Amino acid sequence: MTDDILINEKYERLKAYLKDLGNVAIAFSGGVDSTFLLKTAHNILKDKAVAVTIKACFFPEREFIKACDFCKKEKIKHLIYELDGLEIDGFSQNTKDRCYICKKKFLSEIKVLAYNNNIKYIAEGSNTDDESDYRPGLCAVKELEIKSPLRYAKLNKKEIRKLSEKLGLDTWKKQSLACLASRFMYGETITMEKLNMVDKAEQFLFDKGFHQVRVRIHDKMARIEVMPNEFQKLIDIRNIILYKLREFGFTYISMDLEGYRTGSMNETL
Repeated sequence: MTDDILINEKYERLKAYLKDLGNVAIAFSGGVDSTFLLKTAHNILKDKAVAVTIKACFFPEREFIKACDFCKKEKIKHLIYELDGLEIDGFSQNTKDRCYICKKKFLSEIKVLAYNNNIKYIAEGSNTDDESDYRPGLCAVKELEIKSPLRYAKLNKKEIRKLSEKLGLDTWKKQSLACLASRFMYGETITMEKLNMVDKAEQFLFDKGFHQVRVRIHDKMARIEVMPNEFQKLIDIRNIILYKLREFGFTYISMDLEGYRTGSMNETL
């Protein structure tokens, strides 16, 4: 069986699954996975598929704006819930189950929004690749009986990008994004000041043309992860990077020689 046939079979399985749900609220961040899931759900269910986006300090404002713009363009009903993440019990303390604590809180709020809008099911965009890393948030998904259609269809990130391109979604080539809290080493207190430092640093590097970036924060030190093929570019403009990141509040700036990878803060667990 060729890869294209297998991907198409998975896509058909996804569409059948969404059709059986009848109506659904998609937890929508504007990233690669949730955009693909929302677009597919809306194609199948029309007005019975709505988007729900959490506006919070741990998601960059630019991504919130992009999520809103996408829903307007696609004429998808968009529900927004504002959440003060730093007020969630246990979030700022940044224990190893921080993701579980946070995700349980905002998915619970999405359930309330969905109920108030006569929507029976809630779905989120995790894919099969997420099962290979430490993802405590998936425990909250299971406990709250949130649907995971992409995992049900056994779609991975590479396949989702390929299908997104076929659907004409710009996100097929978008960087992989994650909650800004994932940049903190476990045990380090999460503050608004440090969230802003990370956000500004990553946006600066994106503006300089780096495709995939993480700025991990260790107290006042920035550990920059980029793809290995962009190491030389990072070195070439290191003086500019040093100046800007110190301006943002970092004292020390380093380059991770292993390069970009998801979940690098989990390597100590």
